Amino acid sequence: MQQRKNTQRFNRSVRNDERGEGVISLAIGVLIMAFLGAGMWIAFKSTMTDTQNQVDTQVQNIGS
Repeated sequence: MQQRKNTQRFNRSVRNDERGEGVISLAIGVLIMAFLGAGMWIAFKSTMTDTQNQVDTQVQNIGS
């Protein structure tokens, strides 16, 4: 009887210790996605700027 109470108490304490694990994992995942998104935006913006400059140069060459 006492052993079962101890086992139940241990199981409850283990469950209580793991309560925040999902929230922490989700927060880490959100931060990773935010950094990836920011990096992709910087790369996209740089690519589009370079492309726009090349298009402008070609348009000027065609027009002259």
